[in-house]
Amino acid sequence: MEFREVIKARYSCKKYSGRQVEPEKLTAILEAGRLAPTAKNLQEQHIYVVQSSELLARIDSLTPCRYGAPTVLVVAFDRNNVFTYPGGKRDSGVEDATIVATHMILAAADEGIDSCWLNFLDPEKVAEALGLPENEEVLMLLDLGYAAEGAGPLANHASRKELSQTVSYL
Repeated sequence: MEFREVIKARYSCKKYSGRQVEPEKLTAILEAGRLAPTAKNLQEQHIYVVQSSELLARIDSLTPCRYGAPTVLVVAFDRNNVFTYPGGKRDSGVEDATIVATHMILAAADEGIDSCWLNFLDPEKVAEALGLPENEEVLMLLDLGYAAEGAGPLANHASRKELSQTVSYL
C-alpha cells in the first residue's frame, strides 16, 4: 500500500476476529520496530509478543481496553539504557519506545493487520503480571489482529483540525 494510504486508512480497531496474525506478517511488523530510530541509537526498546490465552487473560484482567486481539505486543524500554537530555529532566525512553510502537502500527496497517494502541493500564502491574525485568518500563500494549465483521473506525475518526490550527510557522 502507498504510504499516504496507509496513514489515511489506519484506525484503532476495537473488535477483532479470532484469526491469528501470520508469522511472516508479525515478523515484518517487529522488524519495522527494530528499524525505528532511537536517541544515540541506544535501541533501548524491548518488545514482548503475547499470544498465549493464559497471558492474554492476565492482561485482560488489568485493563478494560483490550479488544480481543489474538496478539498483544508489550512495548517496553530499559530505563538503564536511555539518553538523558541536557538539563537532566528528561530522557529518551518514552519517546524512543513511542517511535518504535508507531513504526509497528504503520507496518501492521501496511501488512493488512489491524491494531489498537492501549494505554489505559498501570504499566507496573502489567510488568509484574508478565514477570518483566525490573529495569524495564512498559510504555503501552499494542493489540494486533484482523478486524471482526462489522468493525470499523469510530464515527469521529476522519474528523481532523485544519493544519492552520495545529501548525505555526515562526
